[in-house]
Amino acid sequence: MSKNKEKAGTGRKIVISLVVLLLLLTAGAYGYGVYYFSSHFLPGSMVNGFNCSYMTREDTESLLDQRVKAYVLAVKTMKNGQEAISAKDVDLSYVSTGIIRKLIKDQKRFTWFLAFNQNQNYDISESLSYNTEMMSQTVDALKCMQADNIVQPVDAQIQDTGDCFEIIPEVTGNALDRTKTEEVIAGAMLRGRTSVNLEEESCYLKPSVYSTDTQLQANCEKMNQLCDIIITYDFADRTETVDRTVIKNWFGYDQDGNVILDEKLVRQYVSNLGLIYDTMGQTRTFQTYDNREVEIKGGDYGWVIDQDAEVKALIEAINSGVTQVREPVYLYSGYSRGTNDIGSTYVEIDLTNQRLVFYMKGTPIVDTPIVSGNPNIDGCATPEGCYALDAKESPAVLTGEDYETNVTYWMPFAGNVGIHDATWRTEFGGNMYQWDGSHGCINVPYDKAAAIYANIEVGMPVVVYE
Repeated sequence: MSKNKEKAGTGRKIVISLVVLLLLLTAGAYGYGVYYFSSHFLPGSMVNGFNCSYMTREDTESLLDQRVKAYVLAVKTMKNGQEAISAKDVDLSYVSTGIIRKLIKDQKRFTWFLAFNQNQNYDISESLSYNTEMMSQTVDALKCMQADNIVQPVDAQIQDTGDCFEIIPEVTGNALDRTKTEEVIAGAMLRGRTSVNLEEESCYLKPSVYSTDTQLQANCEKMNQLCDIIITYDFADRTETVDRTVIKNWFGYDQDGNVILDEKLVRQYVSNLGLIYDTMGQTRTFQTYDNREVEIKGGDYGWVIDQDAEVKALIEAINSGVTQVREPVYLYSGYSRGTNDIGSTYVEIDLTNQRLVFYMKGTPIVDTPIVSGNPNIDGCATPEGCYALDAKESPAVLTGEDYETNVTYWMPFAGNVGIHDATWRTEFGGNMYQWDGSHGCINVPYDKAAAIYANIEVGMPVVVYE
C-alpha cells in the first residue's frame, strides 16, 4: 500500500512539473513574441499596399524603396483606355521619416498572438515624395490631355428649328478636370495603388444640364406655347404683327430659371411702336383748303401709346394664348388713326388769310372769315399747331386780366384760346386782326359759330397755321 502511495505521489509531481514547464515555455514564447514584435511588423501588416509582415524597419524601408523605384501606375481612362505613369516619370521616391519605426512601436505587440488573422493597412504617403513640376508635365503629356483628343461637354439646350423649339441633347465629351486629375493621380502614387480609374474618380467634366432635366423640358414646352399665337395691332391703314418671329426674341428667365417674357425686351418693342405711331407733337405735312402744303408744328393733338400699360397688356395677351386683333392702350387718342391722323374731319384756320374752314368727312360745312389774335401785342397772337378740341360750352363767360365777355358758343382748343362767336363785331377777315385782333381766340360770326358748335365734337383736330 505504501508503494502505491509512493507511485501516486511521483505521478503527481511529474504532472505538476510538466504543467510548470508548459507554463514556462508559454511564458517564454509569449515574452519572445512581445520582444520580437517590438522590432517587427505583426502578421497581416500592409504598408502602402505592400505586405510587410514580420519585417523589421530596415527590411520594410528597403522593400518600400525597391518597390517605389519599380513602381508604375496604370491610369484608366474613358472607354477602356489606359495609360501608364512610372516613378521615374515624376521622380517618385521613398523618404525615411521615422514613421516605420513609430508604426512598429505603436503596434499591439502584447496581443501579438491575436494578430495572425488581422488585415492591417498602413498609409504612409507622407513618406513618399515626387517632383511637382515633373508630375505636372507628365499629366499634361497624357494622351487624354491632348487637345486633339478632347471633346468638351455641352449642356442640353433648347434650340429654335425655325418651326418650333426642340431640346438638343447634351454632349458628354471626354474633357478632364485638369486640377482634379493631377490630384487623383498624385494621391494614387503616394498610396502605392497599382491603378486609378479617372472615370470612377469623377475626374471628367460633365454637362450641367441634361435632356432629361424637367425644367428644361418645361421651358421648351412653354416657349412653343408662347410662340403659338399671333397678335395683330390695328392702326387703321397699317398693321403690326407679333408672332413667333418676334416673340422668340423676348424670352428671359426668372430667378428660379423658368422661361418668362422679358419685360425689358417687350418694352423695347412697344417703345419702337411709339416711335412709329405716336403723333402728338410731331411735324405734319398738311394740305390746305387751297391745295397748298404747309408744315404744322406743335400742338397737343395726336396719339400717344401708354408704354407701361401696353407692355403689361401685351405680355398678358401673349400669355393668354389667344390669337387676336387689338389696339394698343393709348395715353392720348386722336380723332383719326390713319397715317394722316388729322383725317377728313377737322377745323382748319389760316391766320394769314384770316379764314376758317370746317370739314366734315372731307366736305366743307363751314367756311368763314375770322378775326384771330393780335400778333403785335405780346401774348395775344393765336398759337399755331395741331390741337384737339378741349370742350364745348354754351353759353359761356370769357375772362382775362382786363376783360369779361359773354358769348353763346365757346369751343376752346389751346388752354384759354378757342373759337367763339363775336356779336360785337360787324366785320371779319382782312387785316383787321393786326390792329383790332382778339386776345388770341378765333372770332367768328354768330351763325357760323352756331353751325360749328352744332357739328364739332370734343377731340376733333383744329389745325392752325400762317
